[in-house]
Amino acid sequence: MIWRACTLFITGASRGIGKAIALKAARDGANVVIAAKNHRTTPKLPGTIYTAAQEVEAAGGKALPCVVDIRDEQQIGEAVKKAVDTFGGIDILVNNASAISLTGTLETPMKRVDLMLGINLRGTYLTYAHARTHVRMHTRTLSPCPVSTAYTMAKYGMSMCVLGMAEEFRGQIAVNALWPKTAIQTAAMDMLGGEGVAKQCRTADIMADAAYTVLSQPNHYTGHFLVDEDVLRANGVEDFTQYAVQPGHPLLPDFFLDAEPETLAQQMEQHGATPAFKPASEAPPPSSAGPIENTFDLIKGVINDEVVKATKGIYQFNRQHSGVWFMDLKNGAGSVGRGEPNVKADVVMTMDSDDFTKMFAGKMKPTMAFMSGKLRIKGDMTLAIKLEKLMGRMNSKL
Repeated sequence: MIWRACTLFITGASRGIGKAIALKAARDGANVVIAAKNHRTTPKLPGTIYTAAQEVEAAGGKALPCVVDIRDEQQIGEAVKKAVDTFGGIDILVNNASAISLTGTLETPMKRVDLMLGINLRGTYLTYAHARTHVRMHTRTLSPCPVSTAYTMAKYGMSMCVLGMAEEFRGQIAVNALWPKTAIQTAAMDMLGGEGVAKQCRTADIMADAAYTVLSQPNHYTGHFLVDEDVLRANGVEDFTQYAVQPGHPLLPDFFLDAEPETLAQQMEQHGATPAFKPASEAPPPSSAGPIENTFDLIKGVINDEVVKATKGIYQFNRQHSGVWFMDLKNGAGSVGRGEPNVKADVVMTMDSDDFTKMFAGKMKPTMAFMSGKLRIKGDMTLAIKLEKLMGRMNSKL
């Protein structure tokens, strides 16, 4: 019960990882300031600062819900003052609020760029600046993300806050960063990966437990960029199946961590993933071992109105030795064929023809192909991620 009577100020705490950390602290009897902008629930994003506050108090803590858009300096200042007036100070600041878009430079409107920079970078800095005099420890996320320039800038900016403030306030407070090893089931992941992605994820509890460990360290433990699984392993946790949404199912590795694909596959198996996470060397060959045309003929048999409705994307495949092909999963009942689509593709994928056939036959995971450099992606990464779900439907017929 090390956090009894401690006060945590958590941005983005109405759902997901932020709420999981809040509930973890509440079980110790902590005071939790739930600083988030959603005070009304929506069909796509259920849960508000008030429902989160009810859960915190039910778990044994005290809650202070505050409507805060961390781009608004006045709202941050008012929430910090309210927290100090209510609980006498702030012991721990958790900068969790974040915005994400994995589109490329040419596909990302400046409104979306401003949103990510405003929340991830400016919001983190602004919240810290207002709460600094009350804080003894503080964690935020980092992202070595090579995919989307705008998102990379926003996340690297948060990382620079960690580096700079850890040195500036060394000896006074600790400033550390925390990032997940695998995909975490959150509303953001549901929107990125679509229906069914949850079974490839861990629950937010793993981030809460790792944050609890990090935030319990002495103040001289500062300036570290940490991964949830590594933190928990170093503190004696060996069984990670407890965090799996669907124990035994292959886990989706986080896209933004540096590691060799083979190493990631081994590590996923160690905490519950099945060998299916790796390319299945024992898997039966595709039903047709012929040229690329046969693969697209088989794909045509899988596409239907339901697939189009669930995907809403146009894909272009640039292949060595077999030219350009397209897959229209946005219009009508869908279509595939040789050549470029009639309209600009949402996602352009470039890879070797043999690897393409393996990917659609279930012998190569799109995630693994991307991380190993065999698959290059340009365009809307949200739709690129949806393609992996589509592979699951196709594999049984290809």
